[in-house]
Amino acid sequence: MIGAQFAWYDSQPGYLAMPRYPRSPALTYSLGPGPITPAVRILLWTNIAVYVATLIFHSLVDWLGLIPQDVIVRHWIWQPVTYMFLHDVHNLTHILFNMLGLWMFGVELERQWGTRFFVKYYAITGIGAGLTTILVSLLPFHATSAIYYSNTIGASGALYGLLLAFALYYPNRPILMFLLFPVPAKYFVMILGAIAFLTSISGSGAVAATTHLGGLLVGYIYLNSGRGGFTAEIKYRYTKWKMNRMRRKFDVYSGGRSDWDRNVH
Repeated sequence: MIGAQFAWYDSQPGYLAMPRYPRSPALTYSLGPGPITPAVRILLWTNIAVYVATLIFHSLVDWLGLIPQDVIVRHWIWQPVTYMFLHDVHNLTHILFNMLGLWMFGVELERQWGTRFFVKYYAITGIGAGLTTILVSLLPFHATSAIYYSNTIGASGALYGLLLAFALYYPNRPILMFLLFPVPAKYFVMILGAIAFLTSISGSGAVAATTHLGGLLVGYIYLNSGRGGFTAEIKYRYTKWKMNRMRRKFDVYSGGRSDWDRNVH
């Protein structure tokens, strides 16, 4: 019988085998990270709404997409923000896989951090990836010169920031590489980062790869410069030391009793 464990004495002849542990009345299965969180829900619906709007008004891509030349020359400073909500209307998988990644990794991170920090991190990595793209487009290299005139769209910069955070918080959590075989999250992000780097210097697909690298870089710097990283670890250890020191002041000792229950906390 599957799912039931029996003791050795349950197998005696003439006795009805009884499970050692009570059975669950019903088996439940869950797919993905569980119930969707508030910020992830809003981001999903916003991206879908903008996608539908661009299907109707195609010129929105030129206005809201990230074109470094327009940001620098025309001062269209909203583009490093708005480009995150645009996706290729001719390629449904673009928005599909980005929103799938947002749901898969964003829900757990929002639960871990809380909605406020999650939204802040998502915005910083997305905008930071856009600004990285602009800075790279100004470099005097042939491979990066085309980025200056190219239109960058998509939530991939922020998504790569989420991937990095997920790998730092859940390094051994398996992720399906190319939806084929499981790879620990830490190696998954390393592989994607290496692919993005090689693509960015090869010239083919350099625009998107630069934005991906920007999301990884900004996410890593942000998580290791305040809330996370070495500085936060020192603050945590110091706070823990102070709490333990204060606890010792309130320890109660009972006289004339054995050592095993001497301290009452």
